[in-house]
Amino acid sequence: MKRRHLLLGGIAASVAGTAFAQGRPIRLIVPYAAGGPIDVTARLLAERVKESLGTVIIDNKPGGGGNIGADLIAKAPADGLTIGISAVATHAINPWLFSKMPYDPVKDFAAITQMVRVPNVLVMNADTAARLKINNVRDLIAYAKANPAKLNYGSGGNGSAGHLAGEMFKRDAGIYAVHIPYNGGNPAQLALLSGQVDFNFDNLATAAPNIRAGKLKALAVTTLQRSPSLPEAPPVAEVLKGFAIDTWWGLVAPAGTPREAVQRLNTAFVAALNSPEAKTRFAALMAEPVATTPDEFAAFMKSELVKYEKVVKASGAKVD
Repeated sequence: MKRRHLLLGGIAASVAGTAFAQGRPIRLIVPYAAGGPIDVTARLLAERVKESLGTVIIDNKPGGGGNIGADLIAKAPADGLTIGISAVATHAINPWLFSKMPYDPVKDFAAITQMVRVPNVLVMNADTAARLKINNVRDLIAYAKANPAKLNYGSGGNGSAGHLAGEMFKRDAGIYAVHIPYNGGNPAQLALLSGQVDFNFDNLATAAPNIRAGKLKALAVTTLQRSPSLPEAPPVAEVLKGFAIDTWWGLVAPAGTPREAVQRLNTAFVAALNSPEAKTRFAALMAEPVATTPDEFAAFMKSELVKYEKVVKASGAKVD
């Protein structure tokens, strides 16, 4: 039996090598709609790896919170010619949020490299912050403790990154604030701008224009370190040790993809991520390129899966 597995593995590696050598195009499945940040970064990298890998065709398969596209990646032939995007939603949040999952986020994928980290930012309506004399995270926590249940926060919906960040913040800070879910991130931000809610955890790329315009006050970022895109905002972790909840995505292949093919893909995409052009373009999206080894990315995704189990269960969010 062991000999048979070795033989099959050798055949798979040979097929993958032949496919690369013949210049067959690579299909990169993006589980989200065209035009968004994930799609934009995928297309940028696809262009950058043309010389080393040949043509990479982007195939957008949105739906099911990313589950439809992720399932297509999981069930594709493991020959190195189909890869796709894994994200915090598809590989860390959805497995605990959805009552039924079509794929296993660990067993069904081979990690290639992380691509991007996008900080989330804790923001308040600037007028509300001035009225309540809240200038930083400590002020917000102190006000919430002195005025139980008077604060509320908005999000793009139950189980969204903004919702889960809010629940983590409440838990770690020992405060209570009413969660008000909206149908998407844009309505949640409009509610904050109009003063209907007191604070939000928003994607930095989305919130940045209103922060610069003085309409929103940035209290902190949710990465462990300061973000180059908003260096004046300290991490929440300076007050709540270990607090980290970022938006991230990366590249994966179907489980069983030969290690040789995975390594070739990693080498090409890491070079693209480290290119000056990619760093400049990503900075415009408030995104930080993160190049890793396959093993590092696999370990990171597993750690995120463990982290979000507690967060999702504590939030009570569920999708049937």
